[in-house]
Amino acid sequence: MIELGKTQCLNVVKKTDFGVYLGTPDDKVLLPGKMVPEDTQIGDAMTVFVYRDSSDRLIATTKTPLLQLGELAVLKVAEMSRIGAFLDWGLEKELLLPFKEQTRHLEEGDSCLVALYIDKSDRLAATMRVYDYLSDESPYTKDSTVSGTVIEINPDYGVYLAVSNRYFGMIPRDEVFGHLQIGDIVNGRVSKVRDDGKLMISLKQKAYIQMDEDAESIFKALEANGGSLPFTDKSSPEAIKEQFDMSKNAFKRAVGRLLKERRIKILDNCIVISSAKP
Repeated sequence: MIELGKTQCLNVVKKTDFGVYLGTPDDKVLLPGKMVPEDTQIGDAMTVFVYRDSSDRLIATTKTPLLQLGELAVLKVAEMSRIGAFLDWGLEKELLLPFKEQTRHLEEGDSCLVALYIDKSDRLAATMRVYDYLSDESPYTKDSTVSGTVIEINPDYGVYLAVSNRYFGMIPRDEVFGHLQIGDIVNGRVSKVRDDGKLMISLKQKAYIQMDEDAESIFKALEANGGSLPFTDKSSPEAIKEQFDMSKNAFKRAVGRLLKERRIKILDNCIVISSAKP
């Protein structure tokens, strides 16, 4: 059986002046002559990818596409049209990413993470809605360092990632710091592998490492502001997050580290570098 959108091994069943037909006498697909080796004979096995040509006819190619059914890949937008974006996937005919399957605004030259699917007209198309295509069988364990593409943002739950552009990952809402957008690449660590295999991701280092990084971040901010900042342990979590991009607890831990090292002082309404005048 010939499978659309997949690489497969098929046998030559007929030779013509314009190519060879592969498959069976009752179910065959054309491989154009320019891709047929000169010594090809009836019965020979050939590995090909099957898709549709510009006339929507099944066609075989010996080229390997950048994306097949069941896979995810980052592809570049070759052209924008009135029906969607056309993606370069390594074949002569570009792959359509319909507007309804786009999750963010795209322009020519942009790259996007997509999956391949067969639409209602039995044509191959791309989708940026890749949530259901992600695997929960990753090789990662707790504390593994990972990279992922942001695929969805849910204010109530958090940020969904395609870890290594293949596996399900999620940054819980209370772990989200900074402004993330769909398509962003983020680096983090696996904070937990759930029982169902899905990965929980933290953008923060382990506490003792993160404390050092946060402390240096606060100290650099103090230096940049002339040696003082209008923050104390009574400052609101919102103000701390806006200024330092960290939680209030992380802020207090980092300030505690700086106090212990005698690099800062806390006054009634501000923190200052120890050698700086308030």
